[in-house]
Amino acid sequence: MIKKITDKDKQDWDNFLSNDETMPDKDSDQKEKLKRKNISFDLHGYSLDDANKKIEELINYSYNNGIRKLTIVTGKGIHSQNEKDPYVSKDLGILKYSVPEYIKNNNYLMSMINEIKDANIDDGGSGAFYIFLKKN
Repeated sequence: MIKKITDKDKQDWDNFLSNDETMPDKDSDQKEKLKRKNISFDLHGYSLDDANKKIEELINYSYNNGIRKLTIVTGKGIHSQNEKDPYVSKDLGILKYSVPEYIKNNNYLMSMINEIKDANIDDGGSGAFYIFLKKN
C-alpha cells in the first residue's frame, strides 16, 4: 500500500527540521535513574579487615538509599603477598574469596541481599562480583 505524502505533511516536516527547538530525550531520564541504582567499588589495596568494614558500609548505605546493585572489584589475587607467608592460605587469604565469604556468614548483611554472583567479563570477570540488594 503506497500513500502519497501530502503538501501539509511536507510542510510540517520542513518546519520540524528548520526549528531550533530540541525534543526532550525521555530515555536520558531513565538512564540517569538506572545509573543511580548501581554502585561500583574497587577494593584493591584494602586489607581484609578494612575491606570487610567497607563492604558493610556500602551495603548499609546502598540498601538505605534504594541502590539495587553493587559491583565489587576485588582483583584476582595475582599480586597478593600471601605466597610469602607459609601460615596464610594462598586461596582464602585474598579478597576475592574472603569478602564474599564474610558477607555470606553475616546474617545481618544477608537480610538485605537477594543474590551474590560473579561479575560479567565487562565488569571485572573473576576479579569482581555483584551484590543484588532487596528493596528497603
